[in-house]
Amino acid sequence: MRFLRSKYLQQLLAGRGNGMVKIITGVRRCGKSFLLFDIFRSYLLDEGVSEDHIIALTLDQRDMKTLRNRQLRN
Repeated sequence: MRFLRSKYLQQLLAGRGNGMVKIITGVRRCGKSFLLFDIFRSYLLDEGVSEDHIIALTLDQRDMKTLRNRQLRN
């Protein structure tokens, strides 16, 4: 069963295009990743955004370790 979480999608869309970074918070396993990687991605594709214009990073994977470095780089 899939719950669309339309309230959270609408909150995310309300700030779209304002130049600000969006931060999704919540307890573990509450659907944060599902909201972004499934619901929001589907919305973007339905709106005509090309697949190659959507970037999705899963920072908890080992091969993404360099992206988690807190040091600023030149």
